[in-house]
Amino acid sequence: MRILANDGIDPAGKQLLEDAGFEVDTNHIPQEELAEKLQAYDAITVRSATKVRQALIDVCPNLKVIGRGGVGMDNIDVDYARSKGIAVLNTPAASSLSVAELVFAHLLNGVRFLYDSNRQMPLSGESKFGALKKAYAGGTELRGKTLGVVGFGRIGRETAKIGLGLGMDIVYYDLADGPKTLTLSLTQGFEVELPVDQVSMEDLLKTSDFITLHVPFLDKPAIGQAEFALLKDQVGLVNAARGGVIDELALIEALDSGKVAFAGLDVFDNEPTPRLEILKHPKISLTPHIGAATNEAQERIGVELAQLIIENLKK
Repeated sequence: MRILANDGIDPAGKQLLEDAGFEVDTNHIPQEELAEKLQAYDAITVRSATKVRQALIDVCPNLKVIGRGGVGMDNIDVDYARSKGIAVLNTPAASSLSVAELVFAHLLNGVRFLYDSNRQMPLSGESKFGALKKAYAGGTELRGKTLGVVGFGRIGRETAKIGLGLGMDIVYYDLADGPKTLTLSLTQGFEVELPVDQVSMEDLLKTSDFITLHVPFLDKPAIGQAEFALLKDQVGLVNAARGGVIDELALIEALDSGKVAFAGLDVFDNEPTPRLEILKHPKISLTPHIGAATNEAQERIGVELAQLIIENLKK
């Protein structure tokens, strides 16, 4: 059987598949050519770039498995594929820690103005060192502050654990009932159980000093114009989930007014061409959708995805 890893796969995962007797092709096929060329494969693995929609599924009768290396599957017509007997797989746990650590990279970046300092120091650090020192003097510590986590799945919980480890209070919102405590695994096998508080979305918005989002984009932003009005003044926001979860135009307005102190964005509307007002805003910390892009996460994703594919194709 032939597998197309159209958006790549970690070498460890590729090796597992080849050891199981599968041919693995890692050459990327452009989206417009997939309808013709995917017919020669039994399975395809994708990340977020390649889309597997109904029209593509209909012209690929040999397709038995669609694997998504990551969490969200909004680039795949999941229900339709499954109705055709195609297994649709993903790896929701493999990248959780990497995304959670990136959230805190943005938070630490924001409270100490690194996003702007790293822009301004090369331009005027030599001539205006004292002025820049004064401009970035009003930093904030995370310890003792309240972190609001919107969406308390695997990534949300890993993010909360890091916050707990830094001495933050955790409140979270989720549609399902969630835990009252989380267990932190520390060095040398030590574990400690710490409290978290599930609250309404309104209470989270009103009480959080910082908010991080870990929900899919549904029919409207999780934080839009009405939600911005409820936020504490000078809140910090991080979106490492999906573009559209925060209303970007409302965010720009809130940043300009001072309602929001800073934002950290790893995902954007209109990827891969984010709006320039976002890219150039002096109060936004930016990364190009790299939440799962660590060596460790990609190896875990590749291995887990390979194991799932082998399990399904060997049935």
